Order: sequence, then structure tokens, then C-alpha cells
Amino acid sequence: MNAIKKLFNIEFPIVQAGMVWCSGWRLASEVSNAGGLGLIGAGSMGPDLLREHIRKCKQATSKPFGVNVPLLYRDIDRVFEILVEEKVDIVFTSAGDPSKWTTYLKENQIKVVHVIANKKFALKAEKSGVDAIVAEGFEAGGHNGREETTTMCLIPEICDSVRIPVIAAGGIGSGRAMLAAFALGAEGVQVGSLFAASKESSAHDNFKRAIINSNEGDTKLSMKSLIPVRLMKNDFFHEVEKAEANGATRSDLMELLGKGRAKAGMFEGDLDAGELEIGQIASSIREIKPARDILMDLWQEFISEKERIRKMVV
Repeated sequence: MNAIKKLFNIEFPIVQAGMVWCSGWRLASEVSNAGGLGLIGAGSMGPDLLREHIRKCKQATSKPFGVNVPLLYRDIDRVFEILVEEKVDIVFTSAGDPSKWTTYLKENQIKVVHVIANKKFALKAEKSGVDAIVAEGFEAGGHNGREETTTMCLIPEICDSVRIPVIAAGGIGSGRAMLAAFALGAEGVQVGSLFAASKESSAHDNFKRAIINSNEGDTKLSMKSLIPVRLMKNDFFHEVEKAEANGATRSDLMELLGKGRAKAGMFEGDLDAGELEIGQIASSIREIKPARDILMDLWQEFISEKERIRKMVV
């Protein structure tokens, strides 16, 4: 049996990424109800709001769902207390070292998955005791690896290095891409950009329309000296690019980033001054669809492409 389906008790080995400002309870519950694994993105929520989203998600679905927690979160101790108190079954951690929290979560019967972008951190995550790894290639939206390793190169490297299941992420925007990830050794995929542009996404309609109207080359990895993040090119992106070209320090970039920049862009719809995090696959997205349709289209294309390849090599 597929290891990811078994681990999460889901019908399809498809995980919706826990994206800041996009992944509230509506999106997570819809993906879970469709047979995948929905994730609430805790990175854009205070502790009380996170608790509210967890409870609403439980009311909206009886299926498994999880919470994504960036380990750089300012109220991290309280967040993990809430996850235990609310009996969350699955937690995806990212943007930090999972060793401190994995034991705590697993002692409370919580399955733990950690997001990595290189072999070094994959091995550290496995040693810490996580149940699975998300290997996220350079194509992905949001925070990314400084090495700029593409998904095609990263997935086989990680699958050959660890003994736990690997979930592929970065540029997964079709059933064909999903099949390629499986051919490279993954047992599941994590999908972000497609779901960011879904009807149930909590992203602003301006951002969703910007995604479906984007073209090849409209995103680029930025702020590598601070925290690498793939951004859609806009006025804010060009400010950052100019500052980096002029030798901006980490503190300079932090001052330029300021507070609320991501919220302004993705949640409030400021397409000029806001931070717009999205993957390279955005240029292939042309329609805002229900999350259920996105998941089923991925799966059906995966099945049909697998059959096409089978016939091709006979």
C-alpha cells in the first residue's frame, strides 16, 4: 500500500500545502473531504485564531487534516500547546530545526512531517524522528532553499538518502508532474499554488487573478541573504531586487520587508506594495476552480498519464 495514504489514512496521496494567508479551515476541510490531506496554515494566525480554525475544520470534515507550523513562529510554545489541547492528529513543521518539537508532538500521538530543501536537513529531520519528509524543490512558492535545487534533482537525492516516506513539492501543478515525482521515488505530492488559486483559498481575489494571469518568468527567488522566498514580480519585488544589488544587509532587508507585507499582498490584495508568494507553476494556472475539482483533476490525469506511459514502453 502507498505509504502516505497509509500514514494519513487518506484516499489520495495528495497534500494541500499549508500556505500563509491562503490555507484556512475552508480550504483544508474541502481538500480533506475530497480525499486528500488538507492543511491549515498556522503561519498567518495568532494562537486564538488558530484554535478557531482547527475547531471549524473539525466541524466541516470528519476526514483527517493537519496543521502546518513554521518553527520561526513567535508564539511557538503556545501553538504546540493548542495543537495538543485540540487533539490535532497531523502536524507539518517547516522553516527551522524539528528536533526540539518532534519528540513532544509524537509523545502526544501526533504524526510529524518536516519540510526540507536539501539532504543535510532531510537527514537531521529523519534523525529527529519525523514520520515523513516533504522535499521541496526550487520551483516552489514561499520560503525556499538557498541551494536552488530543482525538484527533479532533489527528490531522487532525498529518496536515496532516507528510509522514511518522501512527499514531493515544488512545481507540482498537474497529474503529469505528480507521476514524474512518483517515478523519482516520492510516495506523495504536496501542492501549493494550484490550491492558493482555488475558490476556497482565503487569498484575496486580486491575488488569485494575478496568479491565473501570470506568465513564464513572472516569479523569482528573492531575499536569499535573509530568508529565501519566491515572489511574484511587482513594485515590492523590484524594491528588494534594487536593494540587494546595492548591497543591502539583512537588517536593511528586514526593514524593507517590515510587518504585514505578506498579509497586504496575499490577503488584502495589494498587488503593488504587497509580498506575493507563489510558485513557478503559477504561469500554467488559468482558472480559479473548487479545491475538490483541482484534486480530482490531478488524480485523473495521474492515472491517465500512468496508463499512457505503460502503453508507450510495452
